[in-house]
Amino acid sequence: MKIALAIFDLDGVIVDTAKYHYQAWKRLAAELGFDFSETHNERLKGVSRMRSLEILLEVGGMHKTPAEMEQLADKKNRWYVEYISAMDESEILPGALEFLQEAKAAGAKIALGSASKNAHLILDRLNLTRFFDFIVDGTLVSKAKPDPEVFSLAAEKLKIAPARCVVFEDAAAGIEAAKRAGMFAVGVGDEHVLHEAHLIIPGLEGVSFRQLCGKLPEQPT
Repeated sequence: MKIALAIFDLDGVIVDTAKYHYQAWKRLAAELGFDFSETHNERLKGVSRMRSLEILLEVGGMHKTPAEMEQLADKKNRWYVEYISAMDESEILPGALEFLQEAKAAGAKIALGSASKNAHLILDRLNLTRFFDFIVDGTLVSKAKPDPEVFSLAAEKLKIAPARCVVFEDAAAGIEAAKRAGMFAVGVGDEHVLHEAHLIIPGLEGVSFRQLCGKLPEQPT
């Protein structure tokens, strides 16, 4: 079956903004008077901003009121936005631009399916917005992956059946969300983490969109 819609997660597939989240959290910890290491940062992967802040405060042995936590989370996000506002096309992950170009040339629609509320800003900084027919970000959805809402909304808006959609994801929760949406799931990254995907690739570099679609099973079961 011909793939009509390719949906991409943003962070870890097209760009890596994790380093900027870490820089912002580390800066916040330093302001609060303690160190926040990369080992500590591993605990923040895949969790919400407020839960991330709770973990950071646990590391520092600190307690804050809900109002104080809101202020700290807002400060961290302002710093993060400051960092990503300085991004440019050099930060596109290897092969991502060429892969988007080929998918577009093949006649597929392209959508973004990301929980990031800064997705538009990041795509603009990378000069990639032009490739996307629809962008689903954290301002449009209320349910986090593995809930399929982020991917289902993209297909719904572009009026494409889920079985004709392929999702490119670097997280296990994203793979589960894609499959729950009734779509093909391609894992981008670690095969041990992404073993539930229909196909797994280490990255988009050197990968052909047409050839990859030809390797997908008959149905996204």
